[in-house]
Amino acid sequence: MNPEESQTPELNDEWLEQVQEQNSTVKNLENSSVDSVQKTEMQTSSVETQLDDANSQPPISNAEVTSGDELIEKPDAEFAVQLEAETAALGSEIESKSDENSLYAQAVNRVAELQRTEAALKEEIANLQNSYTTLQAQLSETQTSLGRLVQESLVQLEQRKQTLQISVEQLERRQERIRNEMRTTFAGTSQDLAIRVQGFKDYLTGSLQDLAAAAEQLQLVPPAVTEREKPSVKEIKQAEPQPGIPQFAPQQFQDTTKQIRRLIDQYRNQPDYYGPAWQLRRTFEPVHAERASNWFFSQGGRGALRTMGSRLQNILIGSAVISILHKLYGDRVRTLVLANTPERLGEWRRGLQDCLGIGRPDFGPDRGVVLFETPEALAQKADRLVKANQLPLILIDDSEEQISLALLQFPLWLAFAPDPKTVRNYDNDF
Repeated sequence: MNPEESQTPELNDEWLEQVQEQNSTVKNLENSSVDSVQKTEMQTSSVETQLDDANSQPPISNAEVTSGDELIEKPDAEFAVQLEAETAALGSEIESKSDENSLYAQAVNRVAELQRTEAALKEEIANLQNSYTTLQAQLSETQTSLGRLVQESLVQLEQRKQTLQISVEQLERRQERIRNEMRTTFAGTSQDLAIRVQGFKDYLTGSLQDLAAAAEQLQLVPPAVTEREKPSVKEIKQAEPQPGIPQFAPQQFQDTTKQIRRLIDQYRNQPDYYGPAWQLRRTFEPVHAERASNWFFSQGGRGALRTMGSRLQNILIGSAVISILHKLYGDRVRTLVLANTPERLGEWRRGLQDCLGIGRPDFGPDRGVVLFETPEALAQKADRLVKANQLPLILIDDSEEQISLALLQFPLWLAFAPDPKTVRNYDNDF
């Protein structure tokens, strides 16, 4: 509120008091002027009455005048002096009354001026009151708008707070899960690994000693050379698998099946954390071995597996499949990974590097692993690899809701299907 507006009523009261005082002063002057005029009129009338009485007396005779000249001279002289004095006093009094009348007129003019000033002040006060009312309305509207704005801001801040709390909880859960995985994958198995390495070292030492002892007792005799009948060309063609389409059925390719099972058992029971590139370097649990065996022997290298609930676990299974195929087919195997975002592809790249001991030079269009965001580009690359007598292995991330039909024509593909019972949001987990 404007402080000048709050002081206006006090100034108005002071002006009103001054005006009332001036009005009372003017009324007193008017009353005193009226009394003075009345007194002057009474004196004038008394003098006129005396003069009339003197004129109404009978004329005096000459004798009386002559005889009483001496007697009358003195009273008449005194009366004339007194009359002159009273006339002078009356004149001065009349002049003073005229001065008072002029003062009265000035006072009346002053009163009229003060009344006009009072009217102007009342009008100004009314305008100030209207302005004050308008300012109060504007202030009330501003306070209402400000309150609404503050309320909306508080709601937005509360929503942001809840969102941040949810993000913090998700990050805490992710941190705890990563710690558990690190504890299980690295720290928890380090002691077991050391025990197994020491046991293998002892076994190898004993075996070498036994071998050396047996070699000393061995009689080196050249064996008899026996010629075996050479197989026909038709039998060779039937025994050799077609290069483009690998088969893992145990009835036809028992040697390949035995080799795959041996590698899975080796990954599960005797993990090698410092093995060569393209060999699995992580702990392979029974559940992982079961998923890999199911893909090789039940699905024939073409099918979908239910996700493990974590992209790191899915990458571990995919790494085992890549390692086994590299053992079987060598550099002919080209891994093609499909995920719909660069972040997920980055997780696949880091996971494969960690599980297989490969580096950045092994990723690229003409390298061992190629990353794709769209199934069309992947299908074109796989088609070119098949024509170049290469063996493409397609790995599909579980974030893909649908599998393109163009990918199903290739001999090797592994898709991780989301679990319908648990809906996970990988964007919040990683």
